[in-house]
Amino acid sequence: MITPRFYCTQTPEAVVVSIYCPSVRASDVEINVDETLLTVHINPYFLRINFPHSVLEDDQSSAIYDPGSGYLTVTLTKEAKGLEFPDLDLLAKLLAPRHVEAPKQPAIEVIGSETSPQNELEELVDLTGAMSLEQREILEAAENDWQFPQTIAESSSPLQLSTKRYYGFLDMYTGYFTHVAHTENDVNELGSEAESCLPEERRAKRLQHEEKKWDAEHYVADYVDDEYIQELLDWEDPGLGDAECIFTESENMTMLNLPRKEYLATKSQQRNLYLTLLTLLFACAYDRRTTQHDPTPESAWTICSLVPAFSALDPPPYTSSECVPLSIPASGFTDSDLASALIPSYRRSLAFPLYRSFAMADACRNDIAAILAKGRRMVTRYLLEMKHVLDHHEVYYVYNKIWVDDFCVWIQASASDEMMLDIAQQLKALTITKSMIGWNIENLEAATLLDTTSSSDSDDESSE
Repeated sequence: MITPRFYCTQTPEAVVVSIYCPSVRASDVEINVDETLLTVHINPYFLRINFPHSVLEDDQSSAIYDPGSGYLTVTLTKEAKGLEFPDLDLLAKLLAPRHVEAPKQPAIEVIGSETSPQNELEELVDLTGAMSLEQREILEAAENDWQFPQTIAESSSPLQLSTKRYYGFLDMYTGYFTHVAHTENDVNELGSEAESCLPEERRAKRLQHEEKKWDAEHYVADYVDDEYIQELLDWEDPGLGDAECIFTESENMTMLNLPRKEYLATKSQQRNLYLTLLTLLFACAYDRRTTQHDPTPESAWTICSLVPAFSALDPPPYTSSECVPLSIPASGFTDSDLASALIPSYRRSLAFPLYRSFAMADACRNDIAAILAKGRRMVTRYLLEMKHVLDHHEVYYVYNKIWVDDFCVWIQASASDEMMLDIAQQLKALTITKSMIGWNIENLEAATLLDTTSSSDSDDESSE
């Protein structure tokens, strides 16, 4: 079945769904309404929409097909007249499966019970009959007061019962890098061991690779000759203007082709997803700044190289959160949480791409804050642009499959605008210092300035 193009509008009394299904017989259309669920089947198209509130199929409802335009317009009455239906433009959220809550177990408290001696005897016989041979031997040994040697068990690492390693969004994927050695995946830092590395091994390889790629001379060259970098710093992203974010036809088509999934993430997993989102947006912001929103053939490589979850399958968190602070911000993240998530992005922006500037990294942090402040729609737009860039690469499209596609769905269906706004405000005030990066950047810059000043003074003396 084909999911048709569609869009939704609303009035105070009704919801209107316009479905593009050209060259069909209107007499064959099947429409079913079940509280919040609308299903439309007209061969070869099938559409299932979950509204945020209930709708009715009554005398005021209608379905009209226009053969000239190819649109089927379905009008459904709102069960609660005047109620605003939010997020009708977030198509991935409308297409997500309807959440069904598991039935709750009845809470029964046993106050007391009386059993006859005969019943107790029968219960004991049943329990004894259910014992394993080993349990019976232990019981008999206890009766004869045998002395078994006792030792304290040594701690050991968790037993790995499978050779498969999982990665990607909520660790749902495996097998995508089985033949990575035979592809031109230049951003893969795990080599042929991508499918066998444990999480701690991935992180070690990532850190080792970052140290290897750090080039002090390249950084100093960009620090001294920074005329073009200053132009990039002055550039203002047109996507972050004051205009309302309204999805284009192309963006709607991309959202229609996203997977239909419901994510049952724990609170800890949700926190980690927000932190990982920061690294994805950092890479987006960096590429938009350095290309001035005109992606180049190198954009896919740049984005993937800057995201640790792509190049090393190593997403945040990068520090343990065992110590609970006395006061927790509204976002639920401390400054330390956010800084630790972004420090690898800073490091990678100073070690891998063409333009390496700490000021550029700081500008990207401010861009992330501006994107998050505009909510889920703007975040979705940036992720859809990332997806577009990676989809057009013959190798790096795989990172859409294990990360970006799921993020596009999760942002629309489960992320919180309030949470994003809180993180945005916190990011804007956040300070990431050069000393946090770990490459002695402050001393390197100071020595460069001193050398430049000395050379300038020498030239002045020579001219005299």
